[in-house]
Amino acid sequence: MKKYLLLSLIIILPAAINAADFSLLTNQYIAVEKKGEGELSFEYQANILPGFGHIFNDSCDIYLSVGITLGWKNEFTWVPELLRTEFTWLNNNMVLRFGRINYSDPLGLIASGLFDGLQFSHTSMAGTFSIGAWYTGFLYKKTSYIVMNDRDLTAFNIPFNHKKFMDTYFSSRRLLMSLDWRHPSIADLFQLNAVVTAQIDLPKTEPDAKTEKFHSQYYTLKAVVPIKSIDIELGGSLETSQNIKPDVNTENGIALAGIINIFYKLPVKFSSSISLTGRFATGEADNLSAFIPLSNKFYGNIFKIRMPGSSLISLGYTARFVPEFGMSFTVSHFLRHDLVSYTAYPLETESTKKRSLGTEFAAKFVWSPFSDLQFNLGGGVFLPVLGNAAPNAKPLWLCEFTLAFAIY
Repeated sequence: MKKYLLLSLIIILPAAINAADFSLLTNQYIAVEKKGEGELSFEYQANILPGFGHIFNDSCDIYLSVGITLGWKNEFTWVPELLRTEFTWLNNNMVLRFGRINYSDPLGLIASGLFDGLQFSHTSMAGTFSIGAWYTGFLYKKTSYIVMNDRDLTAFNIPFNHKKFMDTYFSSRRLLMSLDWRHPSIADLFQLNAVVTAQIDLPKTEPDAKTEKFHSQYYTLKAVVPIKSIDIELGGSLETSQNIKPDVNTENGIALAGIINIFYKLPVKFSSSISLTGRFATGEADNLSAFIPLSNKFYGNIFKIRMPGSSLISLGYTARFVPEFGMSFTVSHFLRHDLVSYTAYPLETESTKKRSLGTEFAAKFVWSPFSDLQFNLGGGVFLPVLGNAAPNAKPLWLCEFTLAFAIY
């Protein structure tokens, strides 16, 4: 029996290996930062990301990837993570995906990244309809950014501890659902996306415990209008929310967010473009609430700020002079819309009602001598003096270097 088993492995294993695709991606990241009056800080991070893909037939394939992050910022850390792990089934104009899969709303503001769940899509002359449901409670909290209330923020800020893995690793528990529709060309004039998204708070509670819950729904619309060498993207989202507090009436909220992106491809011999981009989200006001997304990520290249109660407008230039070398340069200005959503740098010592936080200048240079190797050198400065909220605050400086190497 053992001989037959060994013979089977000898025959099947090489065939399985030949049918599979293996990949290995490594990143090395180094950053030096000086924030205001603070001391110079240093950060190092290394990512090792092996992946495996296999195509069973014309309608089924699977992809599995994991990662480990090694880092140093005041202390050494290492974190394992299950990354994209996806099974895909295709049948004519239908697609089913399940596992740990990528999802993003059309604006990229509400939910974006990896989620555990499934999504079904159907394409016809009327466009592509998709429906999906995902769970966030098994994700790593520092890469998923599920931070919607004070309970989430407290858990997010607790450092990961291997000895307390179950209590310090996972993201907040929420259920995400979406119904998406996309049409690639309405009357050959513009592309249209419409999405209804909802998230349900599923906090971990003790028996008979009274826990605050925050539920929200998002109604999103986005249009992309191409005009010769110009692409214009306009989109907005209406959020309704229910903040359920024990022994207190439910607090209902309405909030708004939107984007505008304009890209112009320059008429030159090499690939280059200029862009004007803007993002807006309401803060706490008399009639509106702060817009709180599920993926509460940071925006900005040098100065980092979350979306609730903030806006930024950026002017950028991107060029790829030759296939191996390119660069980008952006200027971004930041605003706040209330006095409570953001109170960190450069506002630690300021008690002002002014709204303009300052301006950042950022540049990045990319050199890829061949397709599997890439060097990135970037940096810049954020100047509070170019705003009126904290004009006397010291600048924020950042310089970072990344080396990426891939094996396919």
